[in-house]
Amino acid sequence: MTVIVRDFRPSDAEAWTRVRRTVVPYLVTTPRQVVHDLAHAHPDRRYRLLVAERDGEIVGTAQAGIAHDSPEPGQGFCTPHVLPGHTGHGAGSLLLSTAEEHLAQAGATVVHAWVLDTPENLEFARARDYRPGRSAHFQHLDLAGRTLPPLQEVPAGVELRPGSDFDDDPRPLFEADAQVTLDEPSDIPTELDDYEDWLATVWRHPAFDSALTTVALADGRVAAFSAAGTDGERTYTSNMTGTLRAYRGRGLAKLAKNDSLHRARAAGYTDAYTSNDTGNGPMLAINKWFGYTVRATEVRHARTLG
Repeated sequence: MTVIVRDFRPSDAEAWTRVRRTVVPYLVTTPRQVVHDLAHAHPDRRYRLLVAERDGEIVGTAQAGIAHDSPEPGQGFCTPHVLPGHTGHGAGSLLLSTAEEHLAQAGATVVHAWVLDTPENLEFARARDYRPGRSAHFQHLDLAGRTLPPLQEVPAGVELRPGSDFDDDPRPLFEADAQVTLDEPSDIPTELDDYEDWLATVWRHPAFDSALTTVALADGRVAAFSAAGTDGERTYTSNMTGTLRAYRGRGLAKLAKNDSLHRARAAGYTDAYTSNDTGNGPMLAINKWFGYTVRATEVRHARTLG
């Protein structure tokens, strides 16, 4: 049975989505989102999507690129996924080697990859000289069957507003996202300083839901937010929940996320997902309070090229 790797075509979007949803069901993935990501990628990102075909069927995918918004040059990323039942036939290796070649030509000196914490996946990474680093938990909340904590009383001087209230001018949320991102645990430091790129890849992203995003204002200023993503059907995800430094310790992130979850359930979403660094104790505690349970763990790996 022959395996080939080629570049993604828009007509592959449904098959790409099927692979991603099967291998990593904890992420919101839609055909529209995949096409949007490729079409709106920053040129410096050198973003490339690959598919692996086995006898004409798409059985694997990979996305590769350069972390162009990192102050550390040469930081590449790639994560291959192969459908169960089709592993062990070379699809993952061919996807990874093709991506690594692309990244080397694009100037990457290090390749980062998320690896699911299973013996088979960890061995695949180890055998290809990838070193394990930090880890993160995928967590799930049954919005349809579990009782959410009651909505909390909003403190004096604080106002909760949907993100859609900022549709005409989302720059305050860009500035808040940029500050919170600086403090987010990561192997690749990120500095958000390109507003137009953020509009295209975050605010106007098909999976971003500004209506279910909740923003906490303190004395009229953005103090915290819980950014929501949805697949438009049943799955909701917390893309980012954070509090600006000057407002931490007041429970505003929990307040915003609780409001967003209640509104997501009222809108008919049945499954909520989120992901947190295993060392991010405060956020893991908040999610446990909501009733999230850990479904899987992934481990960031890295390999030095050359």
